Amino acid sequence: MSNFLRMMYGRYGVDNLSKFLFSLYIIIFVIGLFYKNFILDTIGLLLLFIVIFRFFSKNIYKRTKENQIYLKIKNKTLKPFKNIKRNFKERNEHVYKKCHKCKTTLKLPLPYERGIKHAKCPTCKNKITFLCLRKQKIEIIKDNERMKK
Repeated sequence: MSNFLRMMYGRYGVDNLSKFLFSLYIIIFVIGLFYKNFILDTIGLLLLFIVIFRFFSKNIYKRTKENQIYLKIKNKTLKPFKNIKRNFKERNEHVYKKCHKCKTTLKLPLPYERGIKHAKCPTCKNKITFLCLRKQKIEIIKDNERMKK
């Protein structure tokens, strides 16, 4: 076993929070190359110190707890953007609506016609009314062999 692996045994190492802090340090470092500022340099060094401290820490329980808090905050802030991405990606297949009573997101098939549509929430049985402005595309596939017969 190498010396580095022996030294790192029982240490916390790298996690998502450390990666985020290090990338933030890199951004501040690059900005600091163009704008010389003592406060910016101090913040950058503090971030680098925190990353190194977390990397070599032996208190794995605390570092894991900190990382879990970071992941909760990250998921909470990025959730609306994930919904926008999902809605755009599946815009020709499904309509996503939120139940006003229980806040459940419903994945509904795109209706054949435009207009006011109704759906029932499976969790709270609340009736949801929504306006659909898009129409489902119906593909007509012509088989060459059938056409010849």
